[in-house]
Amino acid sequence: MTTSAKEISVGQLVAQRPAAASVLERVGIDYCCGGGKTLSEACQAKGIDPADLLDQVAAAEQKVDQLQTDQRTNWLDRSLTELCDHIEQTHHAYLKEELPRLSELIAKVVTAHGDRHPSLRDVQQVFAALRAELEPHMMKEERILFPAVRQLEQASGQRIAFPFGSVANPILMMEHEHDVAGDALKQLRALTSDYTPPSNACNTYRVMLDSLQRLEADLHQHIHEENNILFPRAMQLE
Repeated sequence: MTTSAKEISVGQLVAQRPAAASVLERVGIDYCCGGGKTLSEACQAKGIDPADLLDQVAAAEQKVDQLQTDQRTNWLDRSLTELCDHIEQTHHAYLKEELPRLSELIAKVVTAHGDRHPSLRDVQQVFAALRAELEPHMMKEERILFPAVRQLEQASGQRIAFPFGSVANPILMMEHEHDVAGDALKQLRALTSDYTPPSNACNTYRVMLDSLQRLEADLHQHIHEENNILFPRAMQLE
């Protein structure tokens, strides 16, 4: 690691490499009020090797790049089992990690800035409702719908009697829940003025907005892969 990399402030690190925020949060380094400290100083206070921390930042950035690469895959050419696996291992895994992190991040921003920016409390409320919708939604897909889709594909044309009837029944429920999630995303975008930080926004505020925008992009891709590819192909297969 170069000397200049060690001497960059943690605030500058997050500004230049947004994926660093989740790494710093995980190790307990404050990039907001303590954002003026150099990376070397912050790591020394925590007993962390700065080079190791930057390796973790690079790994976090690689995960973001992988999500973007997956968006270019033509899932019409893949099996339904592969698509179910991809959705669980990519989009669901991302949400399971990101939803709790964002809940804590939003709470910090509301505590620090809620009095000056009352709309933040609405952001917190809408996000909480979105999380409450998504977490059981993923569980239903992983335990009920996706196993059924895999069974259909393995059955080679043989009819399967599911306890819920046609596979279209849980699909209709999932599509309705997708609509609810989509409405929540629209509300979050409106409440944050298209994720635009106010002029006096601190690093934590900016990271929150960046994280919400990335969540929106991933959910749009996630819902597209299910509504427009997985679900129609599963019903056609049945």
